[in-house]
Amino acid sequence: MTTGTPHAAGGASDADAAEGRVYTVSGEDWDEVVSAALQSDDFQSGERIVLNMGPQHPSTHGVLRLILTLEGETVVEIRPSIGYLHTGIEKTMEYRTWTQGVTLCTRADYLMPIFNEAAYCLAVERLLGIEDKIPERAQIIRVLMMEINRISSHLGGIAPMGLELGATTIYTQGARLRERTLDLLELITGLRMNHGFIRPGGVAQDLPPGALEAIRAYLDDAPEFVRDLHKLIDANPIFVGRNKGVAYLDLASCMALGVTGPMLRSAGLPWDLRKSQPYCGYQTYEFDVPVNDMADAYGRYLIRMDEIDESMRIIRQAIDRLADRGSPGPDKDPVMIPDAKIGWPSRLSLGPDGLGPSPEHIAHIMGQSMEALIHHFKLVTEGFRVPAGQAYVAIESPRGELGAHVVSDGGTRPYRVHLRDPSFNHLQSAAALCEGGQVADLIPAIASLDPVMGGVDR
Repeated sequence: MTTGTPHAAGGASDADAAEGRVYTVSGEDWDEVVSAALQSDDFQSGERIVLNMGPQHPSTHGVLRLILTLEGETVVEIRPSIGYLHTGIEKTMEYRTWTQGVTLCTRADYLMPIFNEAAYCLAVERLLGIEDKIPERAQIIRVLMMEINRISSHLGGIAPMGLELGATTIYTQGARLRERTLDLLELITGLRMNHGFIRPGGVAQDLPPGALEAIRAYLDDAPEFVRDLHKLIDANPIFVGRNKGVAYLDLASCMALGVTGPMLRSAGLPWDLRKSQPYCGYQTYEFDVPVNDMADAYGRYLIRMDEIDESMRIIRQAIDRLADRGSPGPDKDPVMIPDAKIGWPSRLSLGPDGLGPSPEHIAHIMGQSMEALIHHFKLVTEGFRVPAGQAYVAIESPRGELGAHVVSDGGTRPYRVHLRDPSFNHLQSAAALCEGGQVADLIPAIASLDPVMGGVDR
């Protein structure tokens, strides 16, 4: 290492903290980085330079800073510097009720909000001991929403990947299908992102009228969009040349670095939590786990494209199941656990003043049942209590293993919530991907990680 300033972590010496010197890399460190670099013989001879890439560079998928040491066009050393998008989501959740926590965690990795909500709610439900009491209709809707979100997230990585390499048409074609996908999310939840749709005990509301028809229309058109995108990319010699053999990371390295998701599957291991550790009834759906052994940026692109096809396959099964269940109803086929002390909100409807409790539910709690009114009041103002304990639940997100570690002290608010975000783990592979390669290969290398800094800096 040749840049930065020595820093002993936790009072330990440099030798105790790590092999070699330990460096602090933060937002106002450039003078120290430069002064340390100038002391090196390599820099004094003019053979090496240190430069910043980011935190504003468009190819960094947000506010990621990379401190690069270069010898000509060769990357000798790369150090990611994070924290520029820090939101304090996890800490803020300690000051909100368990249900309100959904509104916060959905904003972590903002390209896969539904998955953040699902992981958190599954962990809360495990602590509550109600995992087997979630209505089946709610579980089907959860799977439906996650797979729609998986498609939009993958397109949010593939399309900009083309743009970063100079292929504007790849971006526009990918964005066309992504817009159609976000339209579905907006139709069902009212929002394009940060939905707050999955709640402890089920989902906030049922599908609106016309949703199944809109999804079927989407499934009729989307495969053609995907085929066009394949033609545009697979026959593009520049895209193929810039990605094949670039950012190579074999299976042993993936395992050592905690890499999961499409990156792991592109190294030859078909590990997918939907198959290996099923949740939300995924074991009842027919789908394949795409895998190849290319272990490079191009292989990761192919995995994500194949996963889009598999997601459409799951979506079709989910809407067929919903159609077979007939007309829904809060009592006939609920989407929220019937326990009035946990399930909230209850029986929402769309009225002239927006979405809120249905007139029937208001009449019930205001004029028919004092107990129901008390439950509703306590749920909204105080929230439900969760037994003391801790739980970790992991799900297969578009980027890999997304886990929620939830700790309760028996109160109405979380004692601690921590999200195991795959982008955070994957950034530590940047050195293995990029060092020894060309500086131009940094762009497809980082893009192949598909990092989202909202999840990293949560």
